[in-house]
Amino acid sequence: MLLPYKRTKLPLQWSSATKECTAVMTIFSVLDLSPICEGDSAREAIKNSVNLARETEKMGYYRYWLAEHHNMKGIASAATSLVIGHVAEHTTKIRVGSGGIMLPNHAPMIIAEQFGTLEALYPGRIDLGLGRAPGTDGLTAQALRRTLNSDPNNFPKDVLELKAFLSDPIENQPVCAVPGYSSKVPIYILGSSLFGAQLAAILGFPFAFASHFAPDALENALEVYRSEFQPSEQLKEPYVMLGFNICAADNEEEAKYLKSSGLQALINLRSGKPGPLPPPIRNFEETLCSFEKQLLSQSKSASATGDLGKIREEVSKFLKHTGADELIITSQIFDHSSRVKSYEIANEACQGL
Repeated sequence: MLLPYKRTKLPLQWSSATKECTAVMTIFSVLDLSPICEGDSAREAIKNSVNLARETEKMGYYRYWLAEHHNMKGIASAATSLVIGHVAEHTTKIRVGSGGIMLPNHAPMIIAEQFGTLEALYPGRIDLGLGRAPGTDGLTAQALRRTLNSDPNNFPKDVLELKAFLSDPIENQPVCAVPGYSSKVPIYILGSSLFGAQLAAILGFPFAFASHFAPDALENALEVYRSEFQPSEQLKEPYVMLGFNICAADNEEEAKYLKSSGLQALINLRSGKPGPLPPPIRNFEETLCSFEKQLLSQSKSASATGDLGKIREEVSKFLKHTGADELIITSQIFDHSSRVKSYEIANEACQGL
């Protein structure tokens, strides 16, 4: 059992602009799945992502991440690097990055060039979160692989290769990523198991755990990461980012209503029937069978639903238990204006935590 984690120091945040870490309070950021709602198009979803990024930047959120998913009719960020660039172009200071790029789908040099280009265009604002899952089903994964022999188990080797392409080149290095070399875009390891925790610890990278949808291994993963962490050029102390679901509204009844869209989408995904984000349903949880309730129970430990007071209570409890340096908040809400408002309430609720 993970005991309440007490920080001995304030969280350390790496700055690619100054090439050093600085002490800060808990950081709050945004994870956007760029949802395509029923009746809308990918164009509308990306337009909403840009608007949400601009609004959360005004609120003071630190970073804005987009995720790579493929063959998903409810997610518009499959070409993640392109959407990151579009969001960065329409914002001014919020960090923008990937949560994450599924590296087994790509050649490391291509990702180095893409993110090196993004760093050249938006210096000091780009993050590179890396995952080893394909971000899709098996058949689509085969269509994405650069060769039929591509193996997700090569992930550690690919991460090191990518890191080398983003670092200063050695003398007479025959192949360089241009743009990319010497950009030192900060790398984050994403995961939902002990594998990612161990890799992030060994390489001295920040660790982003997908507790917002797969929290089962959270406690063990944090223990492994913190106990095995090795300092690196990028990071001197362990740095933990945790995914967290928030659905906030003026009252609990309205928040539960808005949350039902995300719950429906999760059930559809876990049942092998992913699709556009559905509209909300009143009293949705009361209609669920025992199997569906079990599917949803896994993510409740890293979520908060309700008004400002309830959100603050649940976030504070989660932070005290995990000692997270950063929460990256996701909010799957059908109505875009309600989604923006949820982030507004969450921002106010998290002040000073």
